[in-house]
Amino acid sequence: MQPNYNRTMAACFVGYITQAIVNNFAPLLFLTFQSTYGISLSQITLLTTFNFGVQLLVDLLSPRLIDRVGYRASAMAAHLLCALGLVLMTVLPGLLSVQGLFLAVMVYAVGGGLLEVLVSPIVEACPSEHKEAAMSLLHSFYCWGHVAVILLSTLFFNLFGIHRWPILACLWALIPIANCIAFARVPLAPLLPEGETGMTIRELTRSGLFWCFLLLMLASGACEQAVSQWASAFAEQSLSLSKRISDLAGPLFFALTMGTARLVYGRFGDRWSLRRAMALSGGACAVSYLMISLSPGPVAGLIGCGLCGLSVGILWPGSFSLASAALPRGGTALFALLALGGDLGCTAGPTFVGIVSNAAGGSLRTGIACALIFPAALLAALGLYHIQQRRQHA
Repeated sequence: MQPNYNRTMAACFVGYITQAIVNNFAPLLFLTFQSTYGISLSQITLLTTFNFGVQLLVDLLSPRLIDRVGYRASAMAAHLLCALGLVLMTVLPGLLSVQGLFLAVMVYAVGGGLLEVLVSPIVEACPSEHKEAAMSLLHSFYCWGHVAVILLSTLFFNLFGIHRWPILACLWALIPIANCIAFARVPLAPLLPEGETGMTIRELTRSGLFWCFLLLMLASGACEQAVSQWASAFAEQSLSLSKRISDLAGPLFFALTMGTARLVYGRFGDRWSLRRAMALSGGACAVSYLMISLSPGPVAGLIGCGLCGLSVGILWPGSFSLASAALPRGGTALFALLALGGDLGCTAGPTFVGIVSNAAGGSLRTGIACALIFPAALLAALGLYHIQQRRQHA
């Protein structure tokens, strides 16, 4: 009897929702942490850097461990760590103050980093005629998870009070616990044919194609987060919108349009060339940056934010799909290093915008205008990939 991989795909979708929970729930509580536990704003700000720093470390160190213990055990452990970190966040800060908060974040960051390395190759291994579309659909669930965390958490706080956030944290923890049980039962397809072994990190780094894909992931992450992380501040500062409207009109609008792009490509992507679609997206991303930085009023600026979400939607999953097809023996190491590159881009993009904006007297418009180097780097990486491909087929 043929295994039902639809259940596997569904578990992977929930895996990305879990990652959205652990990445986006705590930032909603930063001011609450500050007032409740007496934690300084600089320490609070460091939490986000610490979270993604731990995930970067996991991206780098996890491939050998995953190959040794297996994908099923690793996926179950990742979900349990995410759930445990959320629960510990309700307990440890009261006992250990800022150290307890950082310890809780470290626990769920390890789980989130593992999920980032695990989920995409599990979906890639599932039998499917249109793997690019499946990968894009998978990554759309991170966007829907992000939207759900903001909307449902805001609703909970308005109904029951933000002081009851520990109850909500435990409720969010039920999702990774349930998905851990699901991963114990779903069928998993092998990433490589029987008898084959994946490429080592040393083998990958000797491949010119790999470096093209690493640059592509760096640029994809930077293109996405250069605007996403600053969307709320931009809407408030440059478009003169209120804080509450800025939070909705900025990050939520961006997440919705990015998720829509991934959903549409997941549904109709088999009809298009992925490389050309990504090149078109890179061009649209550059246009969106210009609209945001040069917008004469709030409407054009918000349209630019929405266009940016649409344009970057397929870049991250598309990079995974191109790399997997071009380096079929890449294995766990390939997905881990690409995740590492993407996370570095996610850090570099908003950091670059912040540094340039600060140098320009706090002008986010200037910072986002200078971020045009990221879609330019993306188009350059796609061009290098096309050249490498032609050389291989010559």
